[in-house]
Amino acid sequence: MKRQLFALLIALVPLTGFAAGGEVHLDEMEPNLSDKASLQHGMQLYTNYCMGCHSLEHQRYARAAEDLDIPEDLVTENLIFSSEQKFNDQMQNAMNASDAEGWFGAAPPDLSLTARLRGTDWIYTYLRSFYRDPERPLGINNTVFPLVGMPHALEQLQGVQELTCAETDEPVEGSEPDPLTGKYQSCDVLQVVEPGKLEPEEFDEAMYDLTNFLAYVGEPSKLQAQALGPKVLIFILIFGVIAYFLKKEYWRDIH
Repeated sequence: MKRQLFALLIALVPLTGFAAGGEVHLDEMEPNLSDKASLQHGMQLYTNYCMGCHSLEHQRYARAAEDLDIPEDLVTENLIFSSEQKFNDQMQNAMNASDAEGWFGAAPPDLSLTARLRGTDWIYTYLRSFYRDPERPLGINNTVFPLVGMPHALEQLQGVQELTCAETDEPVEGSEPDPLTGKYQSCDVLQVVEPGKLEPEEFDEAMYDLTNFLAYVGEPSKLQAQALGPKVLIFILIFGVIAYFLKKEYWRDIH
C-alpha cells in the first residue's frame, strides 16, 4: 500500500509543476458560453486565422453549428474552406504534419483541449502578447510563451508590437526604484508600433471571443448542461411538491 501511495505521489509531481507555470502575469478572462454572438465570432476567427495550422479534431462543424445556432449553409459557404471537407466532418486542417515540422520545427498541435489544459487566462493573454523580435527565425516572440515557434497569425488585426520600457509602481526583479520618484523601470511593456485593422480595444474583444470559442470546444457538453440545468431544477421542484402531497395522502389515515 505504501509503495502504491509513493508511486501516485511521484506521478502527480510533474502535473503540479506544470500547473504552477511561470511567473508571467496573466490577464483574467471569464468565459461566457451563453453569449452566442461571441462564440460565433470566435468560430469565425478560428477558421479564418488559426485553422490553417491548428485543427480541432474533437469537434465537428455540425456540432458547433447546432450548439451556436449557425445555419448549415453559412457554415458550408463561409467556414469550410476545403473542398474535401463536409458539414459533418471533424474540424481538421489540410496541412501535412511532416511539412509543418520542417517549416516550424514541430507540427502545430491540435487545440481541442487547450482551454482545459492551459486555462482561458493563459490563452487570452498569449494571443495578445506577440511582439517583434529580429533575433527569432520568424521575427516573432511572445512574452507568455518565450521562443515560440509560430508566426503571429493575427498580426494584420492587431498590428506589430514591440517591447518598450515604462515606469511602474510595482517592484521589478533586477531593477532598483528611482530615488526621486520611487518608481521602477520595466522593459517588458508591449506597445503597438504599427497599427493593424483593429483598435487595441477591438482586438482585445476579438481575442476574448476566440478564447471563448476555445473554452466551448474544450467541453461542448457544458453548453447543453447549462441550458438543461434550470429545467432540471424546475422538474425537481414540481416533483418535490407532488411527492409531498402524495406522502400526506398516504399517511393521512395513519396519523
